[in-house]
Amino acid sequence: MRLQFLGKCGTEGGGCPSLYTTDHDTYVVQGWKTGTPETIEIPHHLTGFVDPDTFLGAPMTDSGRGTFILSGAPVTDPEALGQMDIYPDETCVEVPKLGRTFYGNATSAG
Repeated sequence: MRLQFLGKCGTEGGGCPSLYTTDHDTYVVQGWKTGTPETIEIPHHLTGFVDPDTFLGAPMTDSGRGTFILSGAPVTDPEALGQMDIYPDETCVEVPKLGRTFYGNATSAG
């Protein structure tokens, strides 16, 4: 799996929550471990790096402290992992890249 780096939150060095798009038309999300291999924690503002007109296709739960909890498929592909700098307290998951099709309000302004 080939990755294209989109952005990260944190230090200028390696590690830190990061977002990548893949050649599988998915996202790889690098975040903090939660104790469950398929679940990570990421800063809210990491979602701002998604490609235009798309979003992370995984349910996210607001932690109440400026982060989201989300789940996806744990990344085990050596090619993909070799392209990332992952700290010991981090891991990454693959989630669908979904297209955004509605930009209006939830109810009619009438």
